[in-house]
Amino acid sequence: MSNISIIGTGNMARAIGALAVAGGNTVEVIGRDRAKAADLAKALGGSATTGEFGAVPAGDIVIVALLYASVIPVVSQYGDALAGKVIVDISNPFNAAADGLAIPDDTSIAQEVAKAAPASADVVKAFNTIFGAVLAQGRPLDVFIAGDDARAKASVAEFIESLGLRPLDVGGVHMAHWLEATGLVVMGLARNGLGHFDFALGAA
Repeated sequence: MSNISIIGTGNMARAIGALAVAGGNTVEVIGRDRAKAADLAKALGGSATTGEFGAVPAGDIVIVALLYASVIPVVSQYGDALAGKVIVDISNPFNAAADGLAIPDDTSIAQEVAKAAPASADVVKAFNTIFGAVLAQGRPLDVFIAGDDARAKASVAEFIESLGLRPLDVGGVHMAHWLEATGLVVMGLARNGLGHFDFALGAA
């Protein structure tokens, strides 16, 4: 099982954290608001603990479960505290209307995280194509992952499997741009073709 830290206390942090605890992983919850982090850790139960924001995370895998605009600033603030960690970016950089990306076409949040993080850290994109409410239901879903380091992806894949989900590798970290674009496709389907948010993409 994996030892993970989750930075964030929102719906995705709660959904991933609940599955992680159920899967037997060690979970640390970190938030700027320590009281919120403590409340979430208590709600997750099991061995979930609360960490100090800005300190070295206890987990080998650090899931940054924040809105995209906060991801790079937080990773930069942590700096060397993330050295040697596997950083998982789950964000979607949508524009205000959620019908386009709010970043240039030649990059992604995951790629920008790789620039901001210590050189010894590895970045993996994951979970961004799944709605939090769907993830929380515990269905057997596919989780698309992208990253440059094979060991980092293997560790994230093992963690994903412990959640009862199937990891599917789409390639290097440059593919994170296309996973973020796929997040837009999912949003478009929810608003138009399907008219609801109770679904997830997968591979047959």
